[in-house]
Amino acid sequence: MDYADARIAYSSGVAPDDLVARLHVIAVTEQHEVVVCRSAEGWRFLPGGTREPGESLRELARRELLEEAGAVLEGPVIQFSAHRVASEREHPYRPHLPHPLAYWAYAVGPVRVAGPPANPPDGETVVEVLTLPAQQAAAYLDAGEDPIHADVLRHADELGMLRRSS
Repeated sequence: MDYADARIAYSSGVAPDDLVARLHVIAVTEQHEVVVCRSAEGWRFLPGGTREPGESLRELARRELLEEAGAVLEGPVIQFSAHRVASEREHPYRPHLPHPLAYWAYAVGPVRVAGPPANPPDGETVVEVLTLPAQQAAAYLDAGEDPIHADVLRHADELGMLRRSS
């Protein structure tokens, strides 16, 4: 698939840590529900985003969960798949990110929604955070403009990864 001036391909497994540019988390609550978000622009997505310089994947997950969902990570973040991204652009999205080859990784982690999203000035403005059973969460994500996160969620569910372990 072509997207963002890149050739991307989805696969199971763990991406090389040093090549992960983005991480999105299937955040599972104690009630076995999945956290989904909607931005002011109408985008529906799983919480996550771009890695900051020197940030570990766990730190990235913790930061993005708080910023976009007001959620606190309560256990391990288990990576299970990724998009392999071969960029055709001359420069990376941000100078510290891997280029021209990078990965957009996906993981599952247990969370507790503690409050509203932090909505930092340099991020999306999240206007809705819901916790839904997996099938309803996938349908919610499908109703947005980009069904990729719905497909990733279904994949994690098929793999049996949505049973919360903390």
